[in-house]
Amino acid sequence: MINYFRGAVKLNIRNCSQRVDGVAADPEPDWSFDDLVSELNDLETKLASATSSNERSIPFEKSRTRGREIDKGRTFVLRADEYEMEDSESEDDDHVDKALVVAGNAKRFTCDEVYLSDSDDDSDIVSGFEVRPCLMDELGEVEGALFELAQEHQLRVKDEIRNKISALETALVNETQNSASSLLRVEKYKEARQELDKKFDTQYQRRIAEALDNHLTAVQRDRELRSQIEERKIRSDAAAYEEAKRKAAFEKLQQEKARAEAEAAMEAEKGAAVAEAEKREVKEANETSKRVTSGGTQQAAGDSTDTSSVSNAENKEYGNLYRAAASALNLEQGRLQKLKELCERNQMIRSSSNKDYTRHEGNISRNIRQIRGVRDNVRSKASELIKLLNDPQYPQSVSIEIFAKKVVSYCENPGNAPFASAYVIVLVTSQIPQAMDIFLAELHMACLYTVPKHLLYKKTAFQSKEAYFRSIGYREVDGKLETTEDYLKRLESYMKVYGALVQTETTNVQNFHGLQEGWAWLARFLNTLPANHYTAVSLNAFLQMAGFALFKRYKSQFLKMLNVVSENFLVDLKSRNISELTKTITEIQTYIEDKKFLQEPEGKSLQSNLLSNVYVNY
Repeated sequence: MINYFRGAVKLNIRNCSQRVDGVAADPEPDWSFDDLVSELNDLETKLASATSSNERSIPFEKSRTRGREIDKGRTFVLRADEYEMEDSESEDDDHVDKALVVAGNAKRFTCDEVYLSDSDDDSDIVSGFEVRPCLMDELGEVEGALFELAQEHQLRVKDEIRNKISALETALVNETQNSASSLLRVEKYKEARQELDKKFDTQYQRRIAEALDNHLTAVQRDRELRSQIEERKIRSDAAAYEEAKRKAAFEKLQQEKARAEAEAAMEAEKGAAVAEAEKREVKEANETSKRVTSGGTQQAAGDSTDTSSVSNAENKEYGNLYRAAASALNLEQGRLQKLKELCERNQMIRSSSNKDYTRHEGNISRNIRQIRGVRDNVRSKASELIKLLNDPQYPQSVSIEIFAKKVVSYCENPGNAPFASAYVIVLVTSQIPQAMDIFLAELHMACLYTVPKHLLYKKTAFQSKEAYFRSIGYREVDGKLETTEDYLKRLESYMKVYGALVQTETTNVQNFHGLQEGWAWLARFLNTLPANHYTAVSLNAFLQMAGFALFKRYKSQFLKMLNVVSENFLVDLKSRNISELTKTITEIQTYIEDKKFLQEPEGKSLQSNLLSNVYVNY
């Protein structure tokens, strides 16, 4: 009963919003039961004071409550027995819910009809309420209707809230299920994708392995093929080397045989000359007894015959003194013939006209002397020389003759750049081809080793050593022959220019005396020329200039040539035991042993600009 009353009072207090005599009928919703009892006690006190003022005395005190004393200062105490407190909390909550339902259907709640009783037995109640005043005033119909509307609105709102919460919970559950389903699908897709990736990786690795295996197989096959080619090449080179060695030995034997035959022929010629002289003496002695006139006539005839025979013998002997290849002599003869015809033509032109060529010759000479090892300088000088040789004011043959002589004169100085000169010569002769043979003819006349050929010294052929020196190119200085050292310096300069010429190659420009001519020169030189001081200097200068390009073009064949130089030419030089040859022998031997032919010679690549600040005035 107490629990029911507690729920009804709590529901009514929540729904009331009136104040009676300054006492709030709608307490705070969070009040406890003790706070409610205290508020009721205060209300009772106020009602008692109001009754006494009207001369009415309303006792409102409960003197006894199931054996428990009422607290002093509190006129109304509502308690429950201990056995009632043992009810479960669930039953209290059910009573409260029932009270809420009853209160929701009631129009108002008053304390007039409150009756507190713990049991059917009223013996425990000492006193009751003699006067039962109302806790709240009764409400009117309008207020009750408003109250019911408010209650219905609250219930509807609560229902809507519950529905929305239920809908949200349902949506949340559905969303959770959808998310779980989506995650499951994602996991399945991920696993499927991983399986597919593994499959692709396996296929890709298999392809890589197959490609690598094919590549390695191809590389191995290529290496085997190259090794076979190299073996064939080595065998071929060895066979060629042996063949070349046999040919060299055979040629050497032939040369020795030819030399012996030449010496025998010369001895025979000398014997024939002696016998002829003895015959002439006998004939002269027999004719002394004849008449003076007839004897004088016969003597004159004998002198003429003797002079003719001696002259023929000397010419034949002089021709046998040259050591050179027949092809080289033929080329030299053809070039010299062209030079001779050109000079004769120019002589006729000069004699037929009074034109002065001094200024024209000076312009050509100045441009040649200004050649330097700079790319722009070489191009500009070659262009100027081409213009001068094609100048319509002067016959081209005269210009070519001047050009050839000035270039050869410029090349004899050791300080001049041989590669730059060679570039200019190639550029000019590519536009004027006939100038190349004229230049080579002038160079052969200045240095016979550019042919190549060598003149042997024999006392029977030359009146003196000086005559021999003049024949091979020595010059007279102040009435005396130049020293051998000066001659060799000039010889080296000529050979450096020739070596630079044969190896010069320029894009879109034809060299009419290119590398194949240099290869032919080296072969003719080693086959025919003897080993001495002059030929050693010539060979060393040529190799220094053209060796790099020859090796680049002919490879192993050039190495065979160097073997011939090392095994034959240098051996012959060393056997002479001449101290002046030591330096040249060392340079050639160092060039071969250190493989300097693998290094580009200094000056071959022209400078892009002028690095020096020195200016030369001409």
